[in-house]
Amino acid sequence: MGLVTLLFGLGMVPLGKQGWNLIGLTILVGGFGLYYLPELFLGISQGKCPGRRPLLVLSEPARKRAPRCKIGSRPSPGVGSMKAIRMHTQGGPELLAYEDAPKPALQPGDALVRVIATSITKTELTWDETYRDCDGRPRIPTIPGHEFAGIVDALAPEAAGVGVGDAVYALASFCRNGSAAEFIAIRAADLAPKPHSLNFEQAAAVPLAGLTAWQALFDHAQIEKGERVLIHGAAGGVGTYAVQLANWKGAEVIATASAKDHDFLGELGASEVIDYTQERFEEKVEDVDVVLDNIAGETQQRSWGVLRRGGILISTVGPVAAEKAASLGVRGAFFIVEPNRTQLIEMGHLIDEGTLRVVVRTVLPLARAREAFEQGLAGHGRGKIVLQVAAAESAKA
Repeated sequence: MGLVTLLFGLGMVPLGKQGWNLIGLTILVGGFGLYYLPELFLGISQGKCPGRRPLLVLSEPARKRAPRCKIGSRPSPGVGSMKAIRMHTQGGPELLAYEDAPKPALQPGDALVRVIATSITKTELTWDETYRDCDGRPRIPTIPGHEFAGIVDALAPEAAGVGVGDAVYALASFCRNGSAAEFIAIRAADLAPKPHSLNFEQAAAVPLAGLTAWQALFDHAQIEKGERVLIHGAAGGVGTYAVQLANWKGAEVIATASAKDHDFLGELGASEVIDYTQERFEEKVEDVDVVLDNIAGETQQRSWGVLRRGGILISTVGPVAAEKAASLGVRGAFFIVEPNRTQLIEMGHLIDEGTLRVVVRTVLPLARAREAFEQGLAGHGRGKIVLQVAAAESAKA
C-alpha cells in the first residue's frame, strides 16, 4: 500500500500537468496488474459502486469481493446472480433455458428463499400470468414454477412470521418470477413451515395442487359429510389431494381414472373408480352433489347431467358455461388458486399425522426442466413432477 500511496501522491503533483498521472498509472498497471486496477480506481474494495460500467472485466476472485452493484439492467457475472430456468419468449418447453439470472430484488414484506425443490404444472407455460407482472406489464425473460420448498435466506423490512434459516414451503404469486431457480422472492406472509415428515422434494409437490384441491372442495363447493363428489383426473396432481381431502371430510368419493390407477385411488379413499377409457361415467353416476373437473372440454360438458338439482361443478382448468348451468338448475364455478399460509399449515398437520399422502411421480434436476415439462404434457401420470434445485445440506451453508 505504500507504493500505492506514493503513486497517487505523484499523480497529484502538477508538474507536467497530466504527465505524472500517466506515469503513475503506467507504473501502477505494471506493478499490480489489471487484477487490482478496478479495486483501486473504481472504489470496489471500499464497498462502493462505480458511477459507470468499467471497461475491464473483473477476475473471479475480484467478483466475489465486489459489492452487489446495479449497473443498468444486467448484473455483473457472479455478483448477485443465480442459476434459473427462464423463457425469453412465450412458447413451449423447447424454449426453456437453464442459465445465469439476477437474484430477485426484495420488496417490503418479502422473504428471499433459497429453493431446494420446485414442482411444475404442465400447463403453466400457456398462462398469461407466466409472462406478465402484477401490473400487467410484460415480464420477459420469465422464470416459471410456483410451488416450492426451501430455506429462508434473508428478510426485507416489514417481513414477519418467519425467520432466517426456517424450512418452508409455499405457493408463490403467479405474477412474479417463479421458483425454478436457486432463489425466489415471495411475500413472507405466504410462507408456511415445511411439514416435518416430508423431505424438500415431497414438500414442493404440495402447495399448488394441495391448495387447489382444498379451495375447490372447502371454499367453493363447501362439501359436507355424506355428500357425493365426482372427481375427474383423480390420479393427477390436484386429483390425488382432492380424493383424500373429500374422504377426510366424510364425503362419498367417485373418481374417474384409467384402470391402472384403480387400486391406487381406492387406497387414497375413493369408494368407486370409473375407467374413463372403457365406460362413460354419465351412464354410471347420477345425483352427485359436486363435480370437480380437472379435465375440461367434453368431460365437462358431459358432467352437467350427473349433478343433482342445486349441485355445483367446480372447474380448475377453465371457465364454465354459466348459462347452461342455470338452465339445468345447477351452479358452475371456475377459480384460480391463491396462496394461503393458514391452509398450508392445516394441510401440513394432516400430512404429519398421516391423513394426507403426498404423491411424487418423479424428481429431476433443475437443468432438466424441459424434460420435466415434456413428461407432464406427454400423458396422464400419478402425482407431481418435481425439480431438485439444490441439496438440502448446501442450503444451510
